[in-house]
Amino acid sequence: MQTTSPYQGYVYAYPHKTAYRPLDPRPRLADVWAAEPKDALFLYLHVPFCEMRCGFCNLFTRTGAPEELTGAYLDALDRQTTATADALGDASFATAAFGGGTPTYLTAAELDRLCDIAARLAPLGAIPLGVETSPATATPDRLAVLRDRGATRVSIGVQSFIDAEARAAVRPQKRAEVEAALAAIRAAGFPTLNIDLIYGIDGQTPQSWRYSLDTALAWEPEELYLYPLYVRPLTGLDRRARDWDDQRLELYRTGRDHLLSRGYEQVSMRMFRRPGTAGDTEYCCQTDGMVGLGCGARSYTADLHYSFEYAVGASQVRGIIDDYVRETDFGTARVGFALDGDERRRRHLLQSLLQASGVDEGLYRARFGTDPRDDFPVELGGWAERGWLEPGALRLTPEGLAHSDAIGPALFSPRVRALMASYEAR
Repeated sequence: MQTTSPYQGYVYAYPHKTAYRPLDPRPRLADVWAAEPKDALFLYLHVPFCEMRCGFCNLFTRTGAPEELTGAYLDALDRQTTATADALGDASFATAAFGGGTPTYLTAAELDRLCDIAARLAPLGAIPLGVETSPATATPDRLAVLRDRGATRVSIGVQSFIDAEARAAVRPQKRAEVEAALAAIRAAGFPTLNIDLIYGIDGQTPQSWRYSLDTALAWEPEELYLYPLYVRPLTGLDRRARDWDDQRLELYRTGRDHLLSRGYEQVSMRMFRRPGTAGDTEYCCQTDGMVGLGCGARSYTADLHYSFEYAVGASQVRGIIDDYVRETDFGTARVGFALDGDERRRRHLLQSLLQASGVDEGLYRARFGTDPRDDFPVELGGWAERGWLEPGALRLTPEGLAHSDAIGPALFSPRVRALMASYEAR
């Protein structure tokens, strides 16, 4: 894959769902998990509803939902949890998260039920629990439920504190609404507040970007995520695609340097954390499994990643959700990707290298019995020549971190690239 642009794609999981295909035959979940370590799992519950669709969003979600649909969705989630619990047997969880979509699209009573469902598998209140929210849905009654049920981290997508920039990103929100939501989150007393911001918005300047950064910093968030704007197919900004790599790189460096000067630590290209924040858990994404519940969630074992069907287009997403709420048999894996030894090595290297701490070479050798430099000599050698790797270490330099969205896709296997290329966008 070419790395001429620093913005090839955001790699938050490998492989992407567009590389998943229907599994035939469908394996039983009990068989999928039979030989897996199950002592430090990650539980993820997906809520595929939002009050609006942002112009940059390509997540699996739908806007608006009648009350009977959210109730039916929770019913299906409960049935899926029963089947999953039966398949897992004796399992324990190190951390949990509610994502989406927007989990706080649900009412306070529905959120309480969501927590009841999650608690059937994971001991909420005894492990870290992260929840995503939005300015319009971070209401005191919803936040009170999450606080009382043990949520430790709330992440809110603000994107910009300037209304004109928010409108340019097709996110029609008002500054007053954002401030009210942040005040409610702080008043609820969650240990960790994360604020998401986006750079590369049409009309955004280094000065306006610093304004949003400083406004966010006034709330003393424990974490900040800085996302480059992407224009993706089937999203509200798709018609406005243009080349603005230089602008995004300038704004990235402005944001990075500004946060570092304010004492934050860089965890990855996107993530910055205030020192002393309790951000670590026992869960290790390179080695530990993930159990995803909900029609937009994926699950990970060492050999198989699986989920339900994937789509971005509104009508296709609604159809998948409608099928999910009618489903009664959740005992098999339906759509997925089987990882061989090469794919497991690629995933481990990718997930490690894109963190500022870099690759634990001893852990890699212990897991695979090989050296990553021998497994990926071309990629690692090329990045070292560019100055993207620290001398003598598998750790990205500051310039390497800036090019994370080129480095990640460059590690995709030929098989994954072919599957993604043949996927029909829906």
